[in-house]
Amino acid sequence: MLFNSYIFLFVFLPVSLLGYFLLNHFKKTECAKFFLVCMSLWFYAYFHVSYLAIILSSILFNYICHLLLVKKIRPKLTLVLGIAGSIGILCYFKYFRFLLENLNLLLHADFSLPDILLPLGISFFTFQQIGFLVDTAKGGIRQENFLDYTLFVVFFPQLIAGPIVSHEEMLPQFKDPSRKSFRFDHFYQGIRIFVLGLAKKVLLADTFGQAVNWGFGNHTLLSSMETFLVILFYTFQIYFDFSGYCDMARGIGKMFNIQIPVNFLSPYKSANILEFWDRWHMTLTRFFTKYVYIPLGGSRKGTLRTYVNVLIVFFVSGLWHGAGWTFVLWGCLHGILSILTRIWKRFRQRLSLPSNRVTHAAAVLLTFSFIMLAWTVFRADSLSQAFAMLRNMFSFQGVGLHKQLTEVFQLSEFFYVMKFFGLTALPFSARYCMILFILIAVFFIFFCKNLYETEEKSTPKVIKTVILSVLFVWCVLSLSGVSTFLYFNF
Repeated sequence: MLFNSYIFLFVFLPVSLLGYFLLNHFKKTECAKFFLVCMSLWFYAYFHVSYLAIILSSILFNYICHLLLVKKIRPKLTLVLGIAGSIGILCYFKYFRFLLENLNLLLHADFSLPDILLPLGISFFTFQQIGFLVDTAKGGIRQENFLDYTLFVVFFPQLIAGPIVSHEEMLPQFKDPSRKSFRFDHFYQGIRIFVLGLAKKVLLADTFGQAVNWGFGNHTLLSSMETFLVILFYTFQIYFDFSGYCDMARGIGKMFNIQIPVNFLSPYKSANILEFWDRWHMTLTRFFTKYVYIPLGGSRKGTLRTYVNVLIVFFVSGLWHGAGWTFVLWGCLHGILSILTRIWKRFRQRLSLPSNRVTHAAAVLLTFSFIMLAWTVFRADSLSQAFAMLRNMFSFQGVGLHKQLTEVFQLSEFFYVMKFFGLTALPFSARYCMILFILIAVFFIFFCKNLYETEEKSTPKVIKTVILSVLFVWCVLSLSGVSTFLYFNF
């Protein structure tokens, strides 16, 4: 089930909120948790009912490991088996076919490739449970009951695409009596965050996504200008798609009086790649830092070992995003630039080089340029397609624009607005609409505060409510072209 779907907006979410708060109102707190677990499992099974067996088996297996760790029954062996079991399930569903494909190429073999259905969100709930087991083994978690643990794993706002939450962030909130009652202020803030996230997804990400899909599907027909625009559009698409999902998840959590951690914090404003990963998919960065980078030795074992550890983390990060060499290369590119950035920062500190607004703006522009080029590899169907598009862009040949690339921006809503204000005599060109979308994207990405920075200041006001209502209606009317979130694939 998608956040941006009619059944979620008008059936699932209202029923979930009403049932949860009604049960809590009548002091049926355990029933309320069980109800929320059932609704979350329905949410997950809506995509494919067979997913239920996988996630429930994973939850049961990891919970048994948790009990054994709490009771200190062969803790080292239990932890190894728990992690290996979870990673094994993940590898089978996500990487087994990729492994066989490469073995066939390497050994000139003919292994049959199984048609394996990838369960949505498996990377997220697998990592979340691994973190839970490791923290249990370190003594940071007492024994949790099965219902609380299951709710921790399947809470539907963050089940499919994160954030990857920790026990100390979520479990105390599920148990807090003060969060069981409906609060209008939290509900209004949640609605605001959710609707703005929905607008990012439906109105911006999906519009850019139509141009991106056409561009990558017809990359051999593109001029250099078009290739640049398609890569730029994907840079905008994945930004608003992931930002929109994170906002919607946090907004839903807020309606339930649950504070879901921030996972996205204006990453394209970053002045270097290290800052970018402190702002993009923040909980994934936290997970890799805590459970991979630090156990490998972090920065405690010398400069060379630090750089090796950084490369390992980004290699794993790339592979985590998908079973393909494009994702591996994308991760390695970020790892290499992270190392170069660390070297540059040490060099700059030694020379005491000054920093000002001009140098900062230049650093942001350079970082954004690298991120945009790296997204080409990330989005491409193959390495050959990625290299072909980059070669085409830097060949600087052709500035023409295909009609199919620009007409997706010529939304009918623009015409109705212009007609309402009597502006139909003005040129209504698809290219002008495309430029308008680009300017809107640049404005929101680089010059606006993010929702987290303005969240606590949001109070019900007439003008705000009217704007939110208009945005919501506009999004609902646009749901006929509904699409999944990009991070559902990872």
